[in-house]
Amino acid sequence: MDILFLLVPLSVVLVLAILGGLWWAVEQGQFEDIEGEGERILHRD
Repeated sequence: MDILFLLVPLSVVLVLAILGGLWWAVEQGQFEDIEGEGERILHRD
């Protein structure tokens, strides 16, 4: 039972870190043009 006092806050911190990273990626424009990057690699000279 004592381990839950450690694991629950750690899991909350982990979820917040993941959500923060996702929010940062969206704000930086990482998901703006997904198809364009794949085509750029195929059509590069």
